[in-house]
Amino acid sequence: MMTVSSQVSQKSATILVVEDDERVRGGLARAFEAEGHKVLACGDAAEALRELHRVGCDLIVLDVELPGVSGLALCRLLRAQAATRRLPVIIVSSHDREEYKVEAFAAGADDFVVKGATTRELLSRVGAHLQAAERERLLRGSNRELSFIADLGRGLLHALSPAEVVRRVAGATFEGADASLSAAVLIRDAGSKPRPGAPREEGLTVCVFDREGSAEEDASLVHLARLRAWLASAPSTASCSEDRENFFLKDDAHVVEFAAPLRFEGRAIGALVVGYDRRAACGQTEERLVEAAAQQAALAARISTLYEAARSASVHLAREVERRTAEAESQRRFTEAIIDSLPVSLYAVDRDHRVVAWNRNRELGGQGIPRRDVLGRNIFEVLKRQPRDAMEREFERAFRTGEIQHIEQESRGRDGSTHHWLVSKVPMRIDGEEVSHVITVGEDITARVEANRAVARTERLAAVGRLAAGVVHEINNLLATIAACAEALESRVQEGVYGDGADVGDLREYLQLIRAEAFRCKQITNGLLDFSRARAVEPAPVDVSEVVESAARLLAHQKRGASIKIEVELAEGLPLVSGDMGQLQQAVIILAENAIDAMPSGGTLTMRTLREAEDEAQAVVVEVGDTGQGIPEEIRERIFDPFFTTKEVGRGTGLGLAVCYGIVTEHGGRIGVESAVGLGSTFRIVLPAAKTPDGDLPS
Repeated sequence: MMTVSSQVSQKSATILVVEDDERVRGGLARAFEAEGHKVLACGDAAEALRELHRVGCDLIVLDVELPGVSGLALCRLLRAQAATRRLPVIIVSSHDREEYKVEAFAAGADDFVVKGATTRELLSRVGAHLQAAERERLLRGSNRELSFIADLGRGLLHALSPAEVVRRVAGATFEGADASLSAAVLIRDAGSKPRPGAPREEGLTVCVFDREGSAEEDASLVHLARLRAWLASAPSTASCSEDRENFFLKDDAHVVEFAAPLRFEGRAIGALVVGYDRRAACGQTEERLVEAAAQQAALAARISTLYEAARSASVHLAREVERRTAEAESQRRFTEAIIDSLPVSLYAVDRDHRVVAWNRNRELGGQGIPRRDVLGRNIFEVLKRQPRDAMEREFERAFRTGEIQHIEQESRGRDGSTHHWLVSKVPMRIDGEEVSHVITVGEDITARVEANRAVARTERLAAVGRLAAGVVHEINNLLATIAACAEALESRVQEGVYGDGADVGDLREYLQLIRAEAFRCKQITNGLLDFSRARAVEPAPVDVSEVVESAARLLAHQKRGASIKIEVELAEGLPLVSGDMGQLQQAVIILAENAIDAMPSGGTLTMRTLREAEDEAQAVVVEVGDTGQGIPEEIRERIFDPFFTTKEVGRGTGLGLAVCYGIVTEHGGRIGVESAVGLGSTFRIVLPAAKTPDGDLPS
């Protein structure tokens, strides 16, 4: 047979006994205490309400007849208040009248027990109601917990960032656990140590809900160092504390604090901290709610972190794609601009002889064709004026051999002028070893050909001049001897040494003829000598920038030093100088050729003009610089001496700089050099500006 005590809940409960009879009240208290319960005994309704407000209880045993306010009236009052609406109430009475029972149940009582000699029935009823209340409380807690978890889960589905996660978790916990305040803290760099000297807030996402339900993302409301130390200990379970020295929340009002770690893959990545102003408010249900929220928050935080990283990576990837696309497009436009800016005609064909590139110069001129009308077409259908057989052979050879071909061609313009072209077939490989395209470059070399021919003529004349100078020197010596001997014999004839015979007259005639022909030969040789020498001309105004520009063009046509880059910098508005343009050009060319010789491995030849003021007078400066070998300091003073040269035998006579020095000196100028071994040299010619007819210098 089941005992009464076995039917009573094994959990120690607090029972409030409201009975005006002190004897009965004491007996009930002793009976309940014997079952392990805590008893609060009151004699009237007012005292009972005070005890409920002060302590609270799990069940009330209420007498029907009380002084002042009856038990039924007190029961109605309890049922009208939210805090005591579900509190089990058992009405006891000395009378077993039916109307009492009906009134008791109508007032909201859970049971009605008639006072008897023993308390066994009452104890049994109390145990049953406590068990039922416990089951109902657990059921309400489970329902509350399930509802809370479901609502929180739905809310976290939309939390795509760690900040949203901590905000939703802190807010939902604040409301669902009936907390006084709550805080969610997420360590973004969980598993790594903070940087030395870094702010305590670095790497944290914090949200705190206060008593008014207002959210604050303020890390100063949390004892961060204390919280970091707790999380660093890798807590596996939640912690409940009533010791203010261990609280994580900076608040003076709450008396109990419950903290659950946010754990993921064995690491504590944050915490959910809840504070209550009353100890009784932090029950098992509330603790389970907080722990469930912490579990969901840990998973949501991890997901949001991965989502944020993926979004950041995707944004970075999109930006990188945009950047590289823009760079590729910019590079494509830049490459097209370079090809279009080249002073050559250029096009490219694939192995099917379809045009894939056509630069701007191919569009210009009388035979130009727009690019839109050419791309994709067969090249033989486009260039119909050129012999197809020859073009096919040229392309076939380029595709087959993979070697660059250079072909010189001549054409006549509509005005009858002759144009010279250098056509180059350049094989191109995109993938593999097979030639995939052939680039055809056509360069107008008319000016170069004409310049080369002019240079050749000049060189031939110069060779003749040098030969004449050598021959004249030898012949003049012989002619001088012949003329001197003829004059000596004429003197003897005049003196009568040979008498007055007929033969003497013939001798006199022959000697005069010899002397006359000798002087005639000397005149001829002097003419050759004049040809070999620089002819003196009357000084004229000269534009030095034009001299330098023409010298640069001549050097470019000569193609001395294929790896030499020539840079020309001409100042604007320079005053004119007085002199001979040809001689000045000769001086500049001498310096430029020496600079090219000083750069056998290639380099940059710089030719510039500029203005300079000297002693309130204007001067024009010509600088010729190179990036070559440089001139050692020990020979720098001798470079302008005649016949001094550092070049190999047969490559120089040592007269170039001497001639240059003489030309500059004859023009009233000066020449100097600045040089560093291994870095290059810069020769500087300074010429006085020419004066205007009124004696003033040009502006």
